[in-house]
Amino acid sequence: MFVSLHSEISRMLHRTMTNSLPAQDRLELEDVLGNLHYARRTEDLGRLAHVAYWDVRRWARRVHLEPLAERASNLIIGQPQRSRSAFLDLVDDVIDELENIRAAA
Repeated sequence: MFVSLHSEISRMLHRTMTNSLPAQDRLELEDVLGNLHYARRTEDLGRLAHVAYWDVRRWARRVHLEPLAERASNLIIGQPQRSRSAFLDLVDDVIDELENIRAAA
């Protein structure tokens, strides 16, 4: 399932990023990434969960990246993670995806 979801995100990313992001969306992406990086660096799981669920999901929906929004949402409302490191690995994947979007914009 991860492979197909990641492939779908990549296809949507390619379609979306062929037209550059508007300035407001780029600025909001920078804010979201800054919040994620800070929370990740301090290993603040509550803040990571909050930013992923509210900020990443909202931003991804706004720029029509629904698979990314679902991934961010599933970090919180999906099945519980088996460990702290498993949760952090999933958050790192979301951060990497957002970094790729920023690089493409």
